[in-house]
Amino acid sequence: MRLNIKCLLLFIPIVFFTPKTFGQDETQRIALKQVLDSIAAQHHVKFNYTEKDVFGHNIYPPKTAQPLRSKLVYIGNRTGLSYKENGDYIILYKNSTAEKKKFCAYITDEFNTIIQNASVQISDTKSIVAGVDGYFELNTELPEIIYVGHLGYQPVGIAVTEYTGDCINIKLSLAPLELEELVTERYLTSGISKKKDGSFSITPKKFGILPGLIEPDVLLAMQQLPGITSIDQTVSNINVRGGSHDQNLFMWNGIRLFQTGHFFGLISAINPNIAYNIKIAKNGTSAFYGESVSSVVDISSQKSQIENGTTSIGTNMINADFYTKLKVSESANLEISARRSFTDVLDFPTYTEYSERIFQNTVVTELANSTDVNYKSDKEFYFYDFTGQYHQKFGEKHNAYLHVIGINNNLDFTQGTLNATNLITTVSSLDQQTLGGSAGLATQWTDTHSTNFSVYGTLYEVDGTDESLETEERVRQENKIQGYGFKFSNTNRLTDMYKLHSGYQFDQLKVENTDAVDSEIQTRETNQVLRTHAFIGEIEYDPETEDIYVRTGLRFNYIEQLRAIYIEPRLQFNYHIDDAWQMEILAELKSQTTSQVVELQADFLGLENRRWILANDMDVPVQNSSQVSVGVAYKEKGWLISVDNFYKRVNGITTYGQAFQDQLEQVDARGSYRVFGTEFLIQKQYKNFYAWLSYTWNKNDYKFDDIEPSRFSSNFEISHNINSAAIYEWKNFKIALGSRWFTGRPATEPLLNIPVYDNEGTPSVLYEFPNSSNLDDFFQVDFSASYRWDINSKVRMQFGLSVLNIFNRSNIINRYYRINANEDIEVVNTFALNRTPNALVKISF
Repeated sequence: MRLNIKCLLLFIPIVFFTPKTFGQDETQRIALKQVLDSIAAQHHVKFNYTEKDVFGHNIYPPKTAQPLRSKLVYIGNRTGLSYKENGDYIILYKNSTAEKKKFCAYITDEFNTIIQNASVQISDTKSIVAGVDGYFELNTELPEIIYVGHLGYQPVGIAVTEYTGDCINIKLSLAPLELEELVTERYLTSGISKKKDGSFSITPKKFGILPGLIEPDVLLAMQQLPGITSIDQTVSNINVRGGSHDQNLFMWNGIRLFQTGHFFGLISAINPNIAYNIKIAKNGTSAFYGESVSSVVDISSQKSQIENGTTSIGTNMINADFYTKLKVSESANLEISARRSFTDVLDFPTYTEYSERIFQNTVVTELANSTDVNYKSDKEFYFYDFTGQYHQKFGEKHNAYLHVIGINNNLDFTQGTLNATNLITTVSSLDQQTLGGSAGLATQWTDTHSTNFSVYGTLYEVDGTDESLETEERVRQENKIQGYGFKFSNTNRLTDMYKLHSGYQFDQLKVENTDAVDSEIQTRETNQVLRTHAFIGEIEYDPETEDIYVRTGLRFNYIEQLRAIYIEPRLQFNYHIDDAWQMEILAELKSQTTSQVVELQADFLGLENRRWILANDMDVPVQNSSQVSVGVAYKEKGWLISVDNFYKRVNGITTYGQAFQDQLEQVDARGSYRVFGTEFLIQKQYKNFYAWLSYTWNKNDYKFDDIEPSRFSSNFEISHNINSAAIYEWKNFKIALGSRWFTGRPATEPLLNIPVYDNEGTPSVLYEFPNSSNLDDFFQVDFSASYRWDINSKVRMQFGLSVLNIFNRSNIINRYYRINANEDIEVVNTFALNRTPNALVKISF
């Protein structure tokens, strides 16, 4: 493991940066006129007053986060001045008669963010609603206690009998939903939290900022979590604890996603504008999740309440987006979102860097001879996605939902050559798309009994056409998945300590693969279908007065075509040792019938060369995994320290599923991999500044009995991985600087520098043992900043700027060898992104 001086210089300040450098609060009394000028600029109002009324008043400035009227009360209490509001004008004057002080307050959450339209209960028969700025006041005779509440927050009681005159700040804490109780609220950044069942939750609406991100891209954000990375810098190849991307289950409102990225993996296919709640589980997943031997990413936008309408329009240097939520009636919401790239019209620097990264060493750049073509003249690429959601309430018990999603990537490029007589051109294309839909009904029958029923369907298709200039041969390839099913779940609260969850799921998947070559009129078609029945049961122990949480379950899978039964137990255990320390144990057994394989690196133009297949228990076995992890966490006084140790074993993998590019590329073998390691995180928060550093170590080995040697390093082994970040938030401004360093992935070097020839005179590369070497270490520093401008209480603008790979370091993320036209061994390197800027502008109203 090598760590250069530049790495140390960047990591050390982040780890040892002391919050004390911010010093103490040095706010001093300043002239009232200066305070009024500051308030006028912030709230876009104008003050009218006489100089003699404000002269001589020096006060401490009110808190910036306070609503305008709260600041006016604050000023009046300290100067004796009264005020009147007239539109955007505020008149300050001396009042000869003393005014009776009104009770006033403003409501925020734990992070000083204003909570709009909170409910204020004054008596059994009277209540009011606070404004969009969180402010309210009481003109009537004050009760002893008022109660303040809002959906999603814990209500509080406030004693008002000792009111002193200043507007008070009422803080509401997030409501601890059952099974969603927080272990850590701010994990890496605001909007990311860890739950007591061991999973992580990402809420884009509350998302803070992470290095290199200007939007809450969930699939990029999850790669900041310890144990999750991507060996090729994409969201279509996410590796969780040494697993391959296809071993993760991605769900969107009950619809399984087989396509997760735009731009062939550089951008998430999940629109960040919708108010999602994302659950990420690396281990100990609920028994209600099947079809994955690694992690689960469950994305849901279902709400239990009807919300007010909102709209946003934005653009970055790749795409434009639109989102709107309409309150159709008091019992119905309609949401629509869409994104479309303009890369087929405009070439910003972001697109140029993305193009160089994703199209290198593919058919688009003439894979056979490593010669780049002119991107601008021969290639047209664009992507789009859309979602639609409808929510209807029926009374207080029933909620009905309808969801649709569409994702598309499209590439067309033309190649041409001039021979002795004419110009020859060929047109190749690649189209990758997803269509999905789901409908569900959620019912809360009583306080102790609820049910959910949903039906879903999905279609994924990638279709590639490659026309060769040299041979005029036309190759067409297609990979298609059709899936549908339904799920039923039931929850009963048995006692104050126990809950019983049960359910049933039926799922059918059909996979088609087609390869056709025109010149030889040869066609290969495969058509597979699997139907799975799953019976689910879970028991949850969660007493309010105890420090123990346990959820254990069993998933019973029956696969019709294979006549196979798989029993999958799950466990989540959390114990509060004391107020600062917690211990966690997670364990699971899981199985998976779908997988992705690479038959030839040039398939589908070399861009999306993986194709989905189904297990048949012959040449493609059902994958199954066993995993256990034990961790401890310490949280106190702004510090968070956690350590997790894990072990995972996955059986039933194939060499084709691991995307070898050495002597094993065309070898058909079945085996397993075993990975164990440690994940460490240290995080410190002090007021508006926080910093964190994570370190992951793992040992990841294959075992193929039919290969010599039978044990060797996995293609996805990243032995050492260090992430760090320093983040500062001031009012509506946020800035983040972070770095990532990890050891190079395994690689296989040639044993000889010259090719070897078989009996027919065909040259090939003679390799050393598989994965016996490593690429150079990866190192990258990223930056991002954002600013929110609140034009008024309903309209706001957001600006963002990010730079990936600030130092423009050349990082090799893949390497393989091939025989070129001169029958020499040629090395082919794939490089990560160069320095890549991006910018965002968005308006919400």
